Amino acid sequence: MSAQRLWIKNPRAVFTANSHDAAGGVVVEGAVIRELVPAGCEPTLSCDAVFDASERVLLPGLINTHHHFYQTLTRAWAPVVNVPLFPWLKQLYPVWARLDAEALALASKVAMAELLLSGCTTTTDHHYLFPQGMEEAIDVQVDVVGELGMRAVLTRGSMSLGEDDGGLPPRHTVQQGETILRDSERLIKRYHQRGEGAWMQIALAPCSPFSVTSEIMRDSAQLAQREDVRLHTHLAETLDEENFCLQRFGLRTVDYLESVGWLNERTWLAHGIHFDESEIQRLGRAGVGVCHCPVSNMRLASGMCPTVDLENAGVAIGLGVDGSASNDASNIMYEARQALYLQRLRYGAQAITPQRVLGWATQGSAKLIGRSDICEIAVGKQADLALFAQDELRFSGSHDPISALLLCGAERAEHVMIGGKWRVIDGNIVGLDVPELISRHRKAAKKLVADI
Repeated sequence: MSAQRLWIKNPRAVFTANSHDAAGGVVVEGAVIRELVPAGCEPTLSCDAVFDASERVLLPGLINTHHHFYQTLTRAWAPVVNVPLFPWLKQLYPVWARLDAEALALASKVAMAELLLSGCTTTTDHHYLFPQGMEEAIDVQVDVVGELGMRAVLTRGSMSLGEDDGGLPPRHTVQQGETILRDSERLIKRYHQRGEGAWMQIALAPCSPFSVTSEIMRDSAQLAQREDVRLHTHLAETLDEENFCLQRFGLRTVDYLESVGWLNERTWLAHGIHFDESEIQRLGRAGVGVCHCPVSNMRLASGMCPTVDLENAGVAIGLGVDGSASNDASNIMYEARQALYLQRLRYGAQAITPQRVLGWATQGSAKLIGRSDICEIAVGKQADLALFAQDELRFSGSHDPISALLLCGAERAEHVMIGGKWRVIDGNIVGLDVPELISRHRKAAKKLVADI
């Protein structure tokens, strides 16, 4: 039986992330986009159903390229509200070490539900905590991803350098290199999908220079090359990190990255703030990507990613909400708005347009995770779409619908489609009892910080 064709008809405005004309809407058949309809036209293909999008703005599904799902359990925790990254981490590590499988599942579901409601159709997660009894943490997340019907790149994070060996994490939060690599191989073999339309992928993600050994960085790079998967880590987020690398390795962050075999096109970095001009050029030549996390960077006073300089050097820029304990939200549209305003402080209003920032959240983010099938509205691409209504007070009097998404502060998608299936309808996630989820998640959050 052939798949039904749906015409998403005459959107109020459409951002295609390319130069194609889809003003008359798109035709979706099965999981993919089959036709773009120009302004004033009707589809050449016969359609079985029509969705009236005349009061909605149509976008490609947005892509989040850095997060820590488990951190939704420690949002706005008073002891770390007003501290920078290193003391923030030192106080939170013991809390996070109490994580169990049920809490992780709830935290992941909350993070992904919030992302989904903001128009995100593909997300990454950087999970690096594996306390005793939590050895299969990534498997827990896989189940939640399947339940919500999102696409995901789950990165098998790791910490192997404890504080007694000169690192930042406490000893009981780190793992041995052999354990990390064995589990990484298991996850790739069990879950990693390849090719267009992939729903679940695995990447390797040693946490940061101050929490892993050089050996696990090198071994992870070699495993990633052997298994053809991507690499992810935090880098150049703060000056404290730069000083740590200079003191421990005698190298700046990009030199360190190269020394462990990471300066290549498999790698995308979270934050990427403190680079000099020569390092920016090296990253561009190597094909490394950078995920800009503006809210986290402002929240922790870490600095500002040099996005335009990086792009001019050939570095792909994506967007990420980062962990919900340093944001403290999982809303990709909110993140895009903050990226627009923060980057204008550095590069000016004419250089940083709403269209450029939405490009970071679509095509840019897709490049970071090695995908070209989910990042734009074009024939043959996956039918991952987000539709936003603009009938709230905040939009009254606005004239340019695309710009209004960011300038007026769109926060919630009305409809979201992933692989041709509606996952959000009328602002509600299909099949998810949100009040019940909130109740259980709040209890888990209180339990995690109790008696700390």
